[in-house]
Amino acid sequence: MQNHIVIMAGGIGSRFWPMSTPEYPKQFIDVMGVGKSLIQLTVERFKGICPKENFWVVTSEKYVDIVKEQLPQIPAQHILAEPEARNTAPCIAYACWKIRKEFPQANIVVTPSDALVIDTAEFARCIAVALEKTADSQAIVTLGMMPTRPETGYGYIAAQGEADAKGICKVEAFKEKPDVETAKGYLAAGNYFWNAGIFVWNADTITNAIRRYAPQIAGVMDELEPALFTDREAEELKRLFPTCEKISIDYAVMEKAEDIFVLPAEFGWSDLGSWGSLRTLLPQDEAGNAKVGSRVDMYNCRNCVVHAAEHRQVVLEGLEGYIVAEKDGRLLVCRLSEEQRIKDFAAGK
Repeated sequence: MQNHIVIMAGGIGSRFWPMSTPEYPKQFIDVMGVGKSLIQLTVERFKGICPKENFWVVTSEKYVDIVKEQLPQIPAQHILAEPEARNTAPCIAYACWKIRKEFPQANIVVTPSDALVIDTAEFARCIAVALEKTADSQAIVTLGMMPTRPETGYGYIAAQGEADAKGICKVEAFKEKPDVETAKGYLAAGNYFWNAGIFVWNADTITNAIRRYAPQIAGVMDELEPALFTDREAEELKRLFPTCEKISIDYAVMEKAEDIFVLPAEFGWSDLGSWGSLRTLLPQDEAGNAKVGSRVDMYNCRNCVVHAAEHRQVVLEGLEGYIVAEKDGRLLVCRLSEEQRIKDFAAGK
């Protein structure tokens, strides 16, 4: 059984404006200032899990050239271009129908392109454990991040019963993003984990699950299937893909599936969903300030995060709890406490 990696890279990263824009979103940006974009780091941490020929990227039509430029090692025919965004269930269905047609025995990992993992060795170990579970069973395995705080920005996975010898538990339920009090309860309970959106299954398992729980999407994929890997694929995809129900894989399949498991994991994960989360992951000075950019200087500042291009000089004085970000002539100065409104601010609302 061959391992395959599907990377979902169609998001627009609106909460990271102005660094991330719909034309060039955060998965293609060196967010951490380490010389590699988030999608490049994603591919890197899967080395050893499968060869480069077995990577697939599902992205928007408008990002295909960026993907080719940043990931030249991935076969061009494995960069799948969605004609329009229809959420994660159609995205995953398209990739898995293609993989199953060419590699019917495939064992598949689906992952976002824009998260950060600190301990890549532990990450690889967890993925290997999950792949072993799904290789010869109809199980779906998701990775559950051990929560470190009562986070309201993530969905949660509730585990049921005792873990097996590999540390894998049966899933009791998927939970939506909670309020603070509910999140505190989840943390205290000890059997709730952050949903990182990383799923492992074999090709038969996921196609059967989509047929059972999302038959409308399966019907579209079955109609598309004869055109896959032919010169008619792009045309048929453009006609059919927009007719798919717009729904996440969590709603479409995960919340309904029976044979689903969670592997609790700790490898320094963050979905990098906000400037505040970025600040916690970057090195901080004694006043709690974090920065990306070699020409950033702060005086009498506390608990700020600054992101600037290498050639830009930024000098700040007297700020506390602020985001300052600059890219391509766009400048954001915003209190961290108001960061959930950034996409509205950028849209002029």
